[in-house]
Amino acid sequence: MKIVPPEDSGLAEAAAVLRDGGIVAYPTETVYGLAVDPFNEAALARLFAAKGRTDANAVLLVIAAPAQADAVASAVDARASRYMASYWPGPLSLLLPAKPGLPAALTAGSGKVCVRCSAQVTARALAAAFGGPITSTSANRSGFAPARDVASLDVPDVAIAIDGGHLGDGATSTVFDPATGVVLREGAIPAAELLEFTRAH
Repeated sequence: MKIVPPEDSGLAEAAAVLRDGGIVAYPTETVYGLAVDPFNEAALARLFAAKGRTDANAVLLVIAAPAQADAVASAVDARASRYMASYWPGPLSLLLPAKPGLPAALTAGSGKVCVRCSAQVTARALAAAFGGPITSTSANRSGFAPARDVASLDVPDVAIAIDGGHLGDGATSTVFDPATGVVLREGAIPAAELLEFTRAH
């Protein structure tokens, strides 16, 4: 595993690995995540094999800017757009209607794709360097604690790790479906706050 800095040269190397179907470890708001090209079925299979997990659960995606959601979402309605405008970049992952033809591993058969514009600058920069959404599943083997620094990364088949230093103990992102108003996972943004936002808008 090669370790690179969160600078243009390192990001360019990491983006090249993604285009070649490889796995990249990178910092998110809370823990290190694992990125692959979400449109590459072989890369997704490699990711699941490295983590030792099945594709029964959907894979969250990180984007550089709201416009990148268009690559995976069939529609972004007015309600979803209001949440994007108010909470992105930030720890809010939104369920959006999935574009037809996306790899099944991204949706787990739900018909929806989970997308976040991360508050972590390096995460957004990697998606920007790659030119589209990247996967964001925690950098750990299934059943083990996620890595909070490069030294504790213990996942096979990771080609490059972007060193973002030691990450704190912040809460995970909140996963929310703006179409139904349902909070699927409460995290850094309290469910009560989102429901109040729904009522107010």
